[in-house]
Amino acid sequence: MAKGKLIVISRSGGKFTLSDDGSLSYCGEEAHAISINTESKFDELKAEVAEMWNYDPDSLTIKYFLPHNNKTLITVSNDKDLQHLLDFHGNSATVDVYVLTNENQRSDQFTMSHSRSQMVDEPVTPTSITHAASISGDTEQLDSLASLTRDIDTPDNFIPEAPSANALQKLVKSWDNCLTGLEQRFNNVHDFRVALNKFSIAHGFEYTFKTNKSRYIIAKCRAEGCHWTIKAARLSTTKLFVIKKMTETHTCGAGKSSSRHPKVSSKLVKFLVKEKLRDSPNAKPREIINGILQDYGFKARYAHVWRGLESAKENPQVPYDEGYNQLPSLFKQIIENNPGSIATLVTREDLSFHSLFVALQASLHGFKNGCRPLLFLDTMTIKSKYQSELLTATALDGNEGIFPVAFAVVDVVNDDNWHWFLVQLKSALSIFQPVTFVADRQLGLKKPISMIFKNSHHGYCLHHLIEGLKRDFNGLCTEEVLQVIFTHFYDAVRAATLDGFRKSIENIRNISPEACEWILQSGPEHWSNVLFQGSRYGHFSSNVAETFYSWVTELPVIPIAKLIETLCSKMMELMSTQKSDSSQWLTKLTPAVEFKLEQHILKANMLQVPVSHGSTFEVCDSLGAIYVVNIDLWDCSCREWQLKGFPCCHAVAVLQQLERSLYDYCSEYFTVDAFRSTYSNCINPVATTDTAVQKKSSTIEVRPPALCHVSDPPKRKKKKYIHKGPFKRLLHCSKCQGAGHNRQTCHIFS
Repeated sequence: MAKGKLIVISRSGGKFTLSDDGSLSYCGEEAHAISINTESKFDELKAEVAEMWNYDPDSLTIKYFLPHNNKTLITVSNDKDLQHLLDFHGNSATVDVYVLTNENQRSDQFTMSHSRSQMVDEPVTPTSITHAASISGDTEQLDSLASLTRDIDTPDNFIPEAPSANALQKLVKSWDNCLTGLEQRFNNVHDFRVALNKFSIAHGFEYTFKTNKSRYIIAKCRAEGCHWTIKAARLSTTKLFVIKKMTETHTCGAGKSSSRHPKVSSKLVKFLVKEKLRDSPNAKPREIINGILQDYGFKARYAHVWRGLESAKENPQVPYDEGYNQLPSLFKQIIENNPGSIATLVTREDLSFHSLFVALQASLHGFKNGCRPLLFLDTMTIKSKYQSELLTATALDGNEGIFPVAFAVVDVVNDDNWHWFLVQLKSALSIFQPVTFVADRQLGLKKPISMIFKNSHHGYCLHHLIEGLKRDFNGLCTEEVLQVIFTHFYDAVRAATLDGFRKSIENIRNISPEACEWILQSGPEHWSNVLFQGSRYGHFSSNVAETFYSWVTELPVIPIAKLIETLCSKMMELMSTQKSDSSQWLTKLTPAVEFKLEQHILKANMLQVPVSHGSTFEVCDSLGAIYVVNIDLWDCSCREWQLKGFPCCHAVAVLQQLERSLYDYCSEYFTVDAFRSTYSNCINPVATTDTAVQKKSSTIEVRPPALCHVSDPPKRKKKKYIHKGPFKRLLHCSKCQGAGHNRQTCHIFS
């Protein structure tokens, strides 16, 4: 059979038989065959069926069963429904469809019985559903089944497709015994509230809280005159919650009916979405809609499913505290799935979280085989109710793109934790060549870097230097003066010669001796091009990791294990994307460096090379300035060639005159081959924490760190009012000439 083609067996004129297990069978009918494919339209199919059975097209309905499910009838009402039919039965040669008329549906409404089989006519979509439980009061985010008993959703809330009562009842059947009676214990108050929510839904009653506190809860049935009550309290010195009193039966009749159905509401849809995400964490809205349709027999609205996905992102399935306890199992999977990776977890004596370090094998291999020996160290605060700081070591690939090498999460940023991070980084990299680090001078990294990474260099972040200068001289200098100082400061940083550096410093001294002294005390040997001994390749700021930070800042407040998993996933996507993109490159150098080299070629056309002495050449620009280029040493007096790793415009002018290839005088780090080596290894995914741990682990391996301390805002002191204007003239009386009053209030002549 051709792909996408399906034989439809059209049946009509019979009746459905309901068996004890709830399945339906159709008998006493006639049948005709029709062929459909992916190009078929619903209106065309409906017209052909109507002509075949001599029915009025406006009065007929077409229904079918899902594969391996003879309990739920699905309606075909538009082109999308017809496409769903083809999708569901794509692996079959034929499919049975049932043609019903509105007259039959009104006269022979389908009823269900679990005790015996009976002959029934064609089913119709129920117009009312028995109310399920309503939950009032405080509820928790994970099992937020509160308000499930709002008014029953109309077609505005979902598109009904003969909801399967059996399927929905099965959903809550396991909740019948969530509450068993006196002395039943729960891990905490949250677990008790969740159990009460599910119990009320399963037994079909609404309840309200009389008392709802973290230590004591009293709830009662909302029905008027019903005496059902439950009381639970926390055991002293523990978080355990125990049922102290529970009425066995309801006087309102709740829980006696066997035909109560959970309401098909937007809240129920949101809960079903969370259930689907447990099995398929990366499921798309359309996939979830089809899954709900197949399992429960109704087609949820896209908007409700989308809101359920958003809610699941904001309120993760795994409790926040449990995220720390999942770290050991997550780290085990990282190492198993990515051999050669480093994943270290450190806890304190009380098992509270202290720090973690992650360096994936693909990142370590890429840095050592394709990246410049240049690392940017920085830190940022993680959105969390606990003390959590992210430490990062980031490199740059040959196309000037971010390349994460390693990261750590610590409870607090201090010298000890930075020292620990650098020790872990040194052990993971296992390299002996000098490395240049760019980081904020205030982080206290000068001694740890020189102690751990021998012969390495620490370049200060220019952005943080400017911010420090601005902070210390704010108010002492006007904004205009500070901008002039910053301009000369930038000139001092980029100066290629010692004379140029001294000139810029003198310009600052003439404006503000204090600012000049501050700059000289900040360690010019760590930020000035002419004095710095390392190789920064033209990069002066540690903020190159902003893309890495955006992966974290864009996330809501999520458990720590989910955060680590997300970072690994983002790095995996980065490795895959860059590897795929580079396979299309046809140049010798990466696109970013090719572009810069082209700009230098354009500038070189305006330069002259009048004098040469062996491998040394003099280059003259349009202003008469002379630059000395040594092609054997890859050196130019402008120092741009040495600093950036590829020929400057002066060197380009010389090499073009000698008819030599510019590519032979570029650093190997900028070649496409080096870039591909950087991304040659791939990162394998790790199991999601939501599916790895469905419930809280009974064994506590890692506890959360200390909570973030939020200090109260300082109280404002009332300033005593001091009159700064001119003194008020003292009153004088025109009658008695006395002071302090006027003639109207004079008591002498009154």
